[in-house]
Amino acid sequence: MPAARAIPGKVRSAFPSGIASKQIAGAGQRFHETLNRSRRHIRLALAGACIAVTALLSGLPVAEARSALADRPPLPAMGPSLRKTVAFQTSEQTGTIIIRKDEKALYLVTNRGQALRYQISVGRDGFGWTGTVEVGAKTEWPEWRPPKEMRARQPELPAMVPAGPYNPLGARALYLSRDGRDTLYRIHGTNDPKGVGFDGTSGCFRLTNTDVIDLFKRVAVGAKVVVE
Repeated sequence: MPAARAIPGKVRSAFPSGIASKQIAGAGQRFHETLNRSRRHIRLALAGACIAVTALLSGLPVAEARSALADRPPLPAMGPSLRKTVAFQTSEQTGTIIIRKDEKALYLVTNRGQALRYQISVGRDGFGWTGTVEVGAKTEWPEWRPPKEMRARQPELPAMVPAGPYNPLGARALYLSRDGRDTLYRIHGTNDPKGVGFDGTSGCFRLTNTDVIDLFKRVAVGAKVVVE
C-alpha cells in the first residue's frame, strides 16, 4: 500500500475515506453503548443503596424493604393552578391576603383595584373562624404535627408526619399568628390535587401545591391576613 503523501495544512489517512468514516462511526457507537451500560449500572447501584438505607432505618430485612418501596403509592401530582388575576376593590394595602370563606377564595392584593384569586378549601362546619392575623412564618415542605385537640378527636393520627410529598400540608405552609402567638392555623398546600374548593379542613386554608408554591413566593412574613 503506498504511503500517504503529506500536504501542508492537511492530515491524510492511509485508508480510503469510506473505511475511515465507518471505523469512526463504529468507535462512536461502541462508546455510547459503553456509556449507556455505565449509566444503567449507576442507576441500579443507587436503587440498591436506597433500598439498603430504607432497610437500615426501618429495621426491615432488605427483601421486605424492597417490597415496601414497591408498594408505596405513586408520587402525587402537584395539582392544577386555579389562580387568576381579577378586579378587586379594597382599602387594604398591596401584599395583604383576604380570605372570603363563602367564596372559598383567597385574594392577594397586588395593585390598586386588582388581586390574584386562588381557589381554596376552608374549615368545615364547626371549624370556621374570622378575624385578622398575620403570616408569622413560612416553611417549604413542612412537617405536620397535629394539634393535641385533633389527636384527641382522631387518636390514630401520629405525633408527627415528616416533610415530603405524602405530608398533608403539601409543598408549602404559611403559619398564621396573632399578637406573636401561633394560632395553629395554616395556609398550606395539599398532595391531593382534587382537595380544594370545598369545606373540608379543621380551620386551615388549603390550596393546590402549584398555587401554594406561587403564593409562598409572593407573600412576606408579617403580611396581614384578613379572614372574612
